[in-house]
Amino acid sequence: MKVEVHGNVSSSRFWTELMADMPDDYRIIAPDLRGYGDSETKPVDATRGVRDFTDDLAAPFDELGLEAVALVGWSIGGGIAMQYAVDHSETLTDLVLVSTMSPYGFGGTTRDGTPCQPDYAGTGGGLANDEFVERLAEGDTSAEADASPRSVLQAFYVGPDNEFDPEVADAYVDAMCTTAVSDENYPGDADSSENWPGVASGEHGVLNAISPKYFDTSELSHIDPKPPVLWVRGDADQIVSGSSFFDAGFLGQAGELPGWPGEDVYPPQPMNDQTRDVLEMYADNGGSYTAETFTDVDHSPHIERPEQFQSVLLDFSNS
Repeated sequence: MKVEVHGNVSSSRFWTELMADMPDDYRIIAPDLRGYGDSETKPVDATRGVRDFTDDLAAPFDELGLEAVALVGWSIGGGIAMQYAVDHSETLTDLVLVSTMSPYGFGGTTRDGTPCQPDYAGTGGGLANDEFVERLAEGDTSAEADASPRSVLQAFYVGPDNEFDPEVADAYVDAMCTTAVSDENYPGDADSSENWPGVASGEHGVLNAISPKYFDTSELSHIDPKPPVLWVRGDADQIVSGSSFFDAGFLGQAGELPGWPGEDVYPPQPMNDQTRDVLEMYADNGGSYTAETFTDVDHSPHIERPEQFQSVLLDFSNS
């Protein structure tokens, strides 16, 4: 059984085309996480990291009597998949990480996971774009502004050079607009900070749940048993990278956030280097991983290069 876990501001709809094209003998499910798609809007307790989401996955697995699953997690879904592996490795046959967030959370850490600021300033719900949040809450499906969901989809999810069926694009934008917008869901609440850039993580909502204050799955390298891992990413990703437009360190370096204290204090987060380091430790401790980097692909390899992605996924599953 393959279980496909979607990313932030999306839903299971982003897996539909891949699921439809998979061989008939593959059994696949793609749940909507709480606060997304057709699932119930329940609050997210960020102090548990992403364990509200992993608990939500475990419940239907138990209900369906699934004793072994293969998790495929995209973006934040990759972080959820890693957390599930840390807590339930005995149930996993393999683990597929697609454009995954770092094992050290999103934003505000140096390569070894050390926080740039003691209170994790610059991470969490306070870093969300206010206009994007407002347009998302309004269900804006237009492309009239750079911060509209449709514009963000084209600019960051798939990249400006990737074209796909307009009806599919409409479906993805509609799926984005199912996101529950509140202090308890997306983006979450925020706290003030005396440290740059003046905001720190709150205790509720999605962006706080992936703050390094509460999220750290570097223990993945020590789990036992160790399912084989496939890591797939695009080399043009602007969300998960060392130059992410959603990372305070990079935005400060680029002059988009004033008062940046400099690279010695608050460098851009080296997200993919962190993932690679943890996977190397995983291999050193007896596990195995395969890394695939797609050329000229942004944040969504399974959407931008579906045939290549399916081939890599099937080869991994059958190896």
